Parts: sequence; structure tokens; C-alpha cells
Amino acid sequence: MPKTSARLLTLLSLLQARRDWPGALLAERLEVSPRTVRRDVDRLRELGYPIAAIKGPDGGYRLSAGTRLPPLLFDDEQAVALAVALQTAAATGAGIEEAAARALNTVRQVMPARLRHRVDTLQVTAVQRPAPHIDGGVLTALGAAVHAREVLRFDYRQEPRRAQPHHLVTWGGRWYLVAWDLERDDWRTFRADRITPRTPAGPRFQPREVPGGDVAAFVTGRFRGADGAGDWPCRGEVILGLPAAEVSRHTREGIVEALGPGRCRLVLGSWSWAGLAAAVGRFDAGIEVVGPPELKDAFARLARRYAAAAAS
Repeated sequence: MPKTSARLLTLLSLLQARRDWPGALLAERLEVSPRTVRRDVDRLRELGYPIAAIKGPDGGYRLSAGTRLPPLLFDDEQAVALAVALQTAAATGAGIEEAAARALNTVRQVMPARLRHRVDTLQVTAVQRPAPHIDGGVLTALGAAVHAREVLRFDYRQEPRRAQPHHLVTWGGRWYLVAWDLERDDWRTFRADRITPRTPAGPRFQPREVPGGDVAAFVTGRFRGADGAGDWPCRGEVILGLPAAEVSRHTREGIVEALGPGRCRLVLGSWSWAGLAAAVGRFDAGIEVVGPPELKDAFARLARRYAAAAAS
């Protein structure tokens, strides 16, 4: 049985390492028969891991997203990175300080002593402009309303309001809801920390286009008079494969718009296109350049430069 348990952990580690695995390749890596791989996959499914079968000439398996969170398996570097990220989240916050601290304690308890020591020697202290506390449930409710295109009923500074929510963005460390105010018949930006959603939601609506067709330019225009943050000579837009909350914690000057659980839109400015590309590149995630062409060219130049540096 210990051999079977160890093989199951190895199989789970392989499934987490890449998207698709041919069955024959898994059998080769595990040094077992394809039939044994099928039995081991069934055992993992019984434990709650949503492993899908892939159709094709060779067949295969894929670890998919499920309806609940099964036990996860991390290598040493991933475990340390996760603990550091949770420690940072607990220090900087976005309405998730308590949850991040509890998650950090859970991860730390199951760590081997050698990894626990590495984490404990790194203490994160966040020094930044104080940001208002936002309940995570409020952000979830606002994001759901934007996605569903449903009229949002809420209290704003204890005043009842109704609005059509269009975008959830961050600016300068604060969350804002960009919405069409049904009472004022005009576009408004509402601070999310001052919103108390009401239930039930209102009817569905047809989305409108923000003035100028660019939500980042619209929000920048609303706040430009306060700090001049929108007056960069180079300004670009990208899609990042990261949650908006994570990107916003490290971006004080740009506009971050939530697009889904693991994707966000980032509009950022800089003094040069190369500097802008480098600023975006610091995020360890997939990058899709929306525009302009100058930003794509800057990424290409940096890619060649980095490749040459790696080869030298």
C-alpha cells in the first residue's frame, strides 16, 4: 500500500505540472501499465480530484476545475512562494487580511521544518498609503452584478441608490464601481468601500458604452485633476492572467479592471515604451497586449534583449 500511495502522489504531481497528459506517457513515467494508470486515476477521482479523460488516438487525462477544493500538492518552491504571497496579502490587504492570515497558518502547520524556517525568516512589512478596508463579500457581489448585467440596488453613504454596474476597477489602491446611475441619469464612479449591496438585485439591462469607449480613459479623466496621474507620454493596455486584487496591490498608478476570477485588464503609463513593457513584465503571468502597437514593439525588443542576456 505505501507504494500505491506514493505512486498516487507522483501521479497527482504530474497532472498538476502540465495541462494534458497522454495515458501512455503517464504509464511510462510511473513505470506501470496503462491499466494501472486508469485505476490510479479512479482513486484520485474518489478523493475529489476532477480528472477528465481526453479523447484522441492515444487518449489521456487532464486535471480540471471542480465544484470543491480537493487537497493540493505543492513542491518546496511552490509552498514557500504560496506562504510568502499569503504573508504579503495579510500585510497589504484588500479586505482579505484575516482570511489570508488563517490560510498562512494552515499552510505553515503542514510544512516540513526546513521550509517553515525559510518562511519564518522572511517577515513582510507593507509600507504604503493606507487603503480603506473592503469586505471581500462586497467585491464578490459587485463583480457578480457586473458579470450578470443586473441592476444593482445598494446603499451609498447610507443613501439608497440604483445603478447599472459596468466595470469594477482599482485606482490608487482603491476599488471603484463604474456604473450608470439610474437616479441621476448619468455615469458615476462609486467607491466600493462605501457601497452596501441590497438584495434582491434588479432586472437585467443592456450594457452601455462608457464615454469615449474606454473605461480606463474615463476613470483617469475623473481623477486626473487630483494628481495628474494620467499624463504619461506612453500609455498601454494589456490583459494579465492574474486576479485583479493581486495586480492592484502592486499597481498604484494604473487602472485595473476585473475580467474574471483569474484575469484582469491593466492600463498603465510610463515615460517610455520599454519602461512600460518592463513594468508589465514584472507580473509573473501570461500577458496579452491590447495596444498600442508601440507597446508590442517594446515587448519584442525586450524579448530579444533578454534572450541575448540569457545566452551570454
